[in-house]
Amino acid sequence: MEESVMTNFPKTIENEQQLEELLSRPTAEVIDYFKTLEGDIIFLGIAGKIGPSIARMAKRACVEAGIAKRIIGVSRFSNEREKSQIKSFGIETIRGDLLDPEFVKSLPQVRNVIYLAGMKFGAEGNLALTWAMNTYVPALVAEHYKNSKIVAFSTGCVYPLVRIESGGSLETDKPVAIGEYAQSCLGRERMFEFGSIKYNTPTVLIRLNYSVEMRYGVLVDVASKVKNDELVDLSMGYFNVIWQGDMNAMSLLTLAHCTSPANVINLTGPETLSVRQVAIEFGKLFGKNPKFTGHEAPTALLSNATLSHNIFGKPNVSTELMIQWIAHWISHENRLLNKQTHFEVRDGKY
Repeated sequence: MEESVMTNFPKTIENEQQLEELLSRPTAEVIDYFKTLEGDIIFLGIAGKIGPSIARMAKRACVEAGIAKRIIGVSRFSNEREKSQIKSFGIETIRGDLLDPEFVKSLPQVRNVIYLAGMKFGAEGNLALTWAMNTYVPALVAEHYKNSKIVAFSTGCVYPLVRIESGGSLETDKPVAIGEYAQSCLGRERMFEFGSIKYNTPTVLIRLNYSVEMRYGVLVDVASKVKNDELVDLSMGYFNVIWQGDMNAMSLLTLAHCTSPANVINLTGPETLSVRQVAIEFGKLFGKNPKFTGHEAPTALLSNATLSHNIFGKPNVSTELMIQWIAHWISHENRLLNKQTHFEVRDGKY
């Protein structure tokens, strides 16, 4: 039987089954909120890095709350194994391409929409598709789900680089998207904002920066380079992260904060982390001396998540614990997704 509610954390995470259980374990706050949440939930783009665990958390919260809701996941599902796994969680699946307007129009009307679809990796290699996925699809979704509540995932990349001592960009700061990927993400926000204003659709835009678990994320990128005696690039010398399990819970809770015009919420951890210091910590755990290239610039891509912490509380999992978990995971040669975050990029060309 799956353990319910977030309790004490393990010292180590040994395998993907344990990891996925932990990432999808609902907090008491999520369970309590789901007791009052009206309507079913549909996750658009469920087959990405975040989708399976956040949808599973929603399903588990329903079970814990003693309520019945349809939890639906939509994706192309190019990986049949992933579709089967998602279905095994008790989540309904619908296969199709969100770039197809007729497919979007065929989707069931659901009260709560979590929008996860988008393109980042390889954006520079296919800019037309990047813009289509990040702006055209949101326009289709905003039209089809004009009578729903929409939580749409965006990115902190829509902010400009800011000085390290600034504490990071606030939701009220003007976006200055660097590069076409970030510009397309700002376009995604604008499409949902337009729909929110035109149809009075309650909406939240989540600017995430960055989510981390054992198989991918900035901490995994740094750890892998240290472990493999590769150069750690200091060009983007500072960053923010949040444990994906904490992010999942906070994201589900943002359904209570959808407004028209759209509400904007930064999601990340409370600290400004140093790439150099994090690499040194991993070096201690691996018995390695990190190798560096470049120098820290006075600016970085940083988000200030004070608003979300005031609403939801600070993340439950500390950076120190994440570093310990990841070092153990990599030392035992557990599977990685091999999807680089490219956090060191400063010109927006991902």
